[in-house]
Amino acid sequence: MNIKSIISIFLIWGIISVPAFAEETEQKNQLEVLHQSILNLIDQLTRKGVLTKEVADKLMRDADASAAKSVAAKSTPAVAAQSGVAAANPDAQSGVAATNVLPTVEPVAPGVVRVPYIPDSLKDEMTESIKHEVLAQARGERWGDPGAMPGWLSRISWDGEFRLRYQSDRYPAGNALPAQFNPAGLNLIYDSTNTHNYMRVLGRMGMKARVSDDTIVVFRIGTGNQTGVSTGNQTMGNDYNNYTMVLTRAYVQNIPYSWLELSGGKLANPWVSTDLLWDTNINFEGVTAKLKPQISDEWGSFLTVGAYPYQDVQGSDTNLANTKWLYATQLGAAWMAPNSSAAQLGVALYDFRNVQGTQNTILGSHFYDQTAVQNMQKGNTLMYVNAVGDPTIYGLASKFRELDFTAKMDWADFDPIHVMLTADFVRNLGYNQQEIALRTGLPAPTPRINGHMAMLAVGVPRITRPGEWQASATYKYLERDAVLDALNDQDFHLGGTNAKGFIIGGSYGVDNNAWLTVRWLSSDQIDGAPLSIDTLQVDISARF
Repeated sequence: MNIKSIISIFLIWGIISVPAFAEETEQKNQLEVLHQSILNLIDQLTRKGVLTKEVADKLMRDADASAAKSVAAKSTPAVAAQSGVAAANPDAQSGVAATNVLPTVEPVAPGVVRVPYIPDSLKDEMTESIKHEVLAQARGERWGDPGAMPGWLSRISWDGEFRLRYQSDRYPAGNALPAQFNPAGLNLIYDSTNTHNYMRVLGRMGMKARVSDDTIVVFRIGTGNQTGVSTGNQTMGNDYNNYTMVLTRAYVQNIPYSWLELSGGKLANPWVSTDLLWDTNINFEGVTAKLKPQISDEWGSFLTVGAYPYQDVQGSDTNLANTKWLYATQLGAAWMAPNSSAAQLGVALYDFRNVQGTQNTILGSHFYDQTAVQNMQKGNTLMYVNAVGDPTIYGLASKFRELDFTAKMDWADFDPIHVMLTADFVRNLGYNQQEIALRTGLPAPTPRINGHMAMLAVGVPRITRPGEWQASATYKYLERDAVLDALNDQDFHLGGTNAKGFIIGGSYGVDNNAWLTVRWLSSDQIDGAPLSIDTLQVDISARF
């Protein structure tokens, strides 16, 4: 309730109250004084800028009209009575007329405001009315609430994470030189003999806005770059130059029913999966629908489908390449016990379209240049896209249709200590030796298209307080064409496929929502020249 509202209530009361005071002849003088005071008060408020001229003019017109109406209403019975008296006694007419004449009011000097007397009962009524209005507005606008925010701001929540990492990449004796791993013109492996110690930082901040009860919009920015899709790290030691911040998520999600989720944009990973296929930094681009029918109190099911453009290509008469897509579906079941033990099982098919290369067969032609691979780590079988004699560009030799089985179990019988098991198996159904030979004109390698991993973790599922801990051990085996090497874990074997080995690690809470993590990753190349990589990671992480 602002000053204008209070003054308006007072003025309206004054205007409306004029007739109420005109019931007795002896109060007419007070009425006129009140009327004149209201007009003077309006004038002064207009001069002070509290009221606009338009509002003031309207209030004055209303006051004059109300006063005139009151006088007219009161004068009617008086005239009738006067006529009756005059008929009976003509000499009394002048006396009656004199009685009904309002006394003259002394003019008010400029700058002087007359405040009329207001009865206590009317004051109490005005006070009570104003109090109710003010309290209603205070409740609606949450006056005096220390945590009060504007309505739109209360629908927005924020989250973020930070990680500082020390990393040491070590290459045991016996490794082949990088030239034995890198195709001509590519530097997939920069070193295979010298230890590299360095530091990295990762920072992210996300915003979630609740547009309605059913719809949210999410944005997230973070460190990283526009070419390394599987990393959010920023390596320190760049002449103190500023870091690059990129938009890593931007999507809308609608949940019209408890069993249906619809999402579109640059999305978080919607799949029950592991980093055998998808690095934890991967964010999908496209649309996702997830059905989650509940079977019973303990059992649920889910069906997730998605369509995601992977690399947009504008075709033309001179560009015969097609846009690269990922179409995916996953069917699964979820179980939750009363003691919080839980399990998930998912069967998924990740079908990449048009990611394989196509060779230009005529020297100087570039019809299929954009079938070349744009992002890769290392491991997948490559082919020449260029015609013999043209600058070398590479494409993927195989198609990728990845059939994946993922199972997760969280055993909570010893809560807060949990025992967590994860298993994953993947096979690339898109690898076809005969088709590759026809498309490339070269013999296709023996299929190496399977991968699997198993992990055991003991401790709390999510560290939030000091003293909480988790320890884990993982084994991985991933053949060269089992998955698309651009998108899987960037840490094990320093990214890519054609690797086997183990990971051991542990995390310990050092503060609320802050923890220390130490991991040792040891891997060997499965096929080809020997390449062993051992990596030590020490992280300080925090979230909010």
